[in-house]
Amino acid sequence: MSTRHYIIATAGHVDHGKSALVKALTGTDPDRLPEEKARGITIDLGFARLELAVRNHRGEEQIYDLGLVDVPGHEDFVKNMVAGVGSVDLALFVVAADDGWMPQTEEHLQILTYLGLERAVIALTKIDLVAGHEASAIQPVRDQLRGTPFAAAPIVPTSVVSGRGLEELKTALTGVLAETPPPRDLGKPRLPVDRVFTLRGLGTVVTGTLNGGTLARGQAVVLQPSGQAAHVRSVQTHHHDVAAAGPGTRVALNLPELAVADKTAAAGEVARGQVVTLAGLGGPGETFDVLLEKTARLLDRAAPAARPLKDGALVRVHHGSANYSARVLLRDPTPLAPGQRALAQLRLAAPAFLFAGDRFIVRDWSEQATLAGGTVLDPDARRETFRAASQQLFLERRALAPRHLETLAATQLARDHAVRRSALLLKSGFSAMEIAGAVAHLVRENTASVAGELVLDAAWWTALRQRAAAAIQAEHHAHSERAGLGLAELRRALADDVADDEVFDALLAELTRTEFTRDGAHLRRATHRPALPPALQTAGARLRAALAAKPFEPPPRQELAPDALTRQALRFLIETGEAVEAGAETVLLAEHYARAREVIRQFIRERGPATAGELRQALHTSRRVIIPLLERLDREGVTRRQGDQRVLR
Repeated sequence: MSTRHYIIATAGHVDHGKSALVKALTGTDPDRLPEEKARGITIDLGFARLELAVRNHRGEEQIYDLGLVDVPGHEDFVKNMVAGVGSVDLALFVVAADDGWMPQTEEHLQILTYLGLERAVIALTKIDLVAGHEASAIQPVRDQLRGTPFAAAPIVPTSVVSGRGLEELKTALTGVLAETPPPRDLGKPRLPVDRVFTLRGLGTVVTGTLNGGTLARGQAVVLQPSGQAAHVRSVQTHHHDVAAAGPGTRVALNLPELAVADKTAAAGEVARGQVVTLAGLGGPGETFDVLLEKTARLLDRAAPAARPLKDGALVRVHHGSANYSARVLLRDPTPLAPGQRALAQLRLAAPAFLFAGDRFIVRDWSEQATLAGGTVLDPDARRETFRAASQQLFLERRALAPRHLETLAATQLARDHAVRRSALLLKSGFSAMEIAGAVAHLVRENTASVAGELVLDAAWWTALRQRAAAAIQAEHHAHSERAGLGLAELRRALADDVADDEVFDALLAELTRTEFTRDGAHLRRATHRPALPPALQTAGARLRAALAAKPFEPPPRQELAPDALTRQALRFLIETGEAVEAGAETVLLAEHYARAREVIRQFIRERGPATAGELRQALHTSRRVIIPLLERLDREGVTRRQGDQRVLR
């Protein structure tokens, strides 16, 4: 026996029997408010649980643990309806047989399709009121569903009065859910809060439909968009204490540190519309680049919802259990008409916590009509880049496949060039393992490269390495006497593309792994050997000859290099290691310096501590040379001064 968890939401016109059907199926009356009882209509969200058991073809029992969300059908409470259907797996779409297709039936259908829901079971309620005319009640509903994701959805005639069709409806639900993948645990739990209340002895309790991951007793959480930290004292699903709850369940969390907000949540308060999630999943934003669509079902209709959505319109955006005041900026200022799609930017009046691929609803400012639906393409958009060419290409590519993992990863890399593994698609509906798999696929396809913790756009990375190589080669060509290109100069040459230290360090590692060598603060091609330019070659030859004539008694530096040209050549010999500065005024060829060091070490090793005079005689040099030479050997750790003598260190 195994258990699968799903969330089902009702949908349909007011007074078509949604709440009565939920009560008949579950035994729970979802209408809990006194005003709902008094008026006889659903005003706010109601909740119930339905557990169904079926046997598969192998005789194994499968349990379907279903959380039912009952939504209002009245046009005045559509915003509450939207708050209940944002994270559901299946719609229990209700149409009264005697009334047929009505305005809120249509609006609810549009909302469900805008939200990307693809599975439904149609309950044709009050079938007892059309006895003998059932076919004529079913066919118009089937006609209305044509061309929608629910075109082939089962239609089940029901009556809560006689009980007819209730078992068939349960069978239809399990039949559709058997073909529905269970909600995935991505390690990114989000619980849009739809109810907040206080219980004596416990404190604040929030409820919602959990998606994207698991929340557990004792776990540290944060509220978004406020960023308020809290911890989960206890977890319940359908009034039962559990250690942890997973996606696809109705969940109640006890968050004792928080207070219940009256309206707008202040610091330390929680209200409907906030999201309980984990730290480290990114932050909220006020600007989102999106793909908007307006259903073709509004064509040739005179309803307010059919009016084109204009650039700059002030609207209400519904996402999860929240709704926000927002302004819509269309990338193409042509108004969005029924049957069309458009790239747009939403500029919200308050922060929201959205992921790439999230669906949302756009309603008019007065909350009288559902204008459009949309998909988040960039959850971290910026106002100043909305009309940039790079952002346009990014959005156009994402709009073609807004939920395709490799496309999302490739577009982020193509635009941002370099992204840390931990940040790549962090705010998306994909797990870290899935994203790692997508990166591996892109690397195999030569679309991405990996350098340490960075994932890079392969074409950009190749071009950057080529630019760096060209800059180093240009330095070798222009200044063959130099050791290479200074790292600071290379950084300046690549400043347009490399603003991040981590990227620059990764570039250096990649260059030195292949054909380049780093010498201190310089980078050179491994085959490069500094050489005096023609103008200095004569001076260099003269210097070498002067230093070689008396290996341990070279001329004083001022005499050795009396003019600017010779001083430049001498600096080259020193920088390239061909000559060594024993002191400020003493220079030896490197081979002579090495020989002098070995003579001194051998002398002390054989005879013990020696004075500067004794070592001077061993080298047949002068005090002018031996004193700075010994001081350098002291600094290098070869010798150590002990009174007037030198000993080996």
